[in-house]
Parts: sequence; structure tokens; C-alpha cells
Amino acid sequence: MNFRRNRITCLVAVLVILTFAAGCGNKEKGEALAQPLPSPVVLATQNSTVTPTLPEIVQATPTLLVREPLFDPSLDLKAGPVEVPLELQIPALKVQAPVLGVGLTADNNMDAPKGPIGDPVWHTAFWYRGGVIPGEPGTATIAGHVNDPLGVSEIFANLQDLKSGDLIIVRNTRSAVDIRFVVDQVEDYSIQESADPAVLARIFGVGTGTESESLSGQENLSRLTLITCSGTIVNGVFDHHTVVFATRIQEDVPEK
Repeated sequence: MNFRRNRITCLVAVLVILTFAAGCGNKEKGEALAQPLPSPVVLATQNSTVTPTLPEIVQATPTLLVREPLFDPSLDLKAGPVEVPLELQIPALKVQAPVLGVGLTADNNMDAPKGPIGDPVWHTAFWYRGGVIPGEPGTATIAGHVNDPLGVSEIFANLQDLKSGDLIIVRNTRSAVDIRFVVDQVEDYSIQESADPAVLARIFGVGTGTESESLSGQENLSRLTLITCSGTIVNGVFDHHTVVFATRIQEDVPEK
């Protein structure tokens, strides 16, 4: 959609700091935090020309269904989270979670909303709406909490247990369409590795997580990235990220 592409292309002209997956509280001690700890950040370089290594392609993406916008296309990326008609399902992990569309904070961090203990936001997945809509050509990125302020496991606590071939579904609750992806790879990156331009290109797509650029011969592929915190808490944040790479595998058929 041109109106989305123009808005997103403007983002490539600045250095954007992307925050991965909030909910990185003190999981080991299981104690309530006075306030949520900040998430680790990585820097997306301007106009990256690095060609990422793509995960193994399971199947060419079929022709996409025409869909209505998921949110007001005039909404600024810094306007805050917005409700979108999406639901994330990961059968192997027994995950079924609503999805919020998130943009950037005032500090140019990818927004990953937090809340008080018991707030539903801890059980919510976060789609970066500065990228592509899940199911469109390009890479859609969804983050999720690994634990809540008490250290209780949350929806992405077991993300590292996914295996190649596992199913991920992004359901459009408005149209009753299930967009299916199959896991290609599960990777574990240190904070330092996560800042590498090639890794960023894999996670968010070529060109700081936008669809403004495409890989030769791969323009029609729809990819999905899931990401959360992992590893050991160092200076208040986890020192690794678990990242799942998946590729869309079949035509979407609305329920009858």
C-alpha cells in the first residue's frame, strides 16, 4: 500500500533505536519490581546495504488476499499502541494471545508496553507497525514478554523450545483469516550480536525493518520474526535475545 510505504520510508532517513521485547524483569528471584526494568536496545543503521542470510524457505508465498488496513494509516508511529484485529497462536507452546500494534517511544525505542501486576498487557504480543502487516511480502516482527514484574512466566517464556516445522498462526479476527507460518530457525543472540546490521536485517527486514527494500528473487515471500529476552540478567536486563524466524506457507482461507 503506497500510503504505508511512504510513511515507513521516511523512517529510514533517521537512526532508529529498536527495543526488543519488554517484560525482562527479575525472573530468577521472582520478586516484585518497584518499576519495570528497561529492555535492551540495539541500533538499526541508516540505509543498511547488508544482505541478510535468509532462513530456509519452506514454500513460495501464494498470492495475498486483499485486506483492509489494520489501523488508521495517518497515525504517527509515536502515537502509542493501538488495537489491531490480530491474534497470535503458537500451538506447540499453547500460546493464544491478543496483539497490539506498537510504534516508537519518544526515545525512538520500539514500544513494548508494561503495566502493573495483573495487567493484561503482560499476556499480549506486540506487532511492530513500522514494518509490514503479517502475511504481506516482507518481514513482520512480533515481540512478547518473557515474564511479568513478579517473575512469572509469560507468553514468550518458552520461545526457545520451538523447532523447525512448528506452526505459528496470525489470525485476523476481523476477517476470520488464519495466516500460517512455519518455523525455519530458532536463534540465540547476545546483545552485541543483536546490534549487527546483518542480524537486524534478518529480524526486521532489509532497511531497518521496513518493506522499502527487497531481496532479489524474494519479493513475494512473507516472513515472520518472533523475539523476546533470554539469557542472564546483567545490570537489570537480560543479556540475550531468542529469535524465531518463520515463513508463510499456504493460502489463507476464511472460516465458513
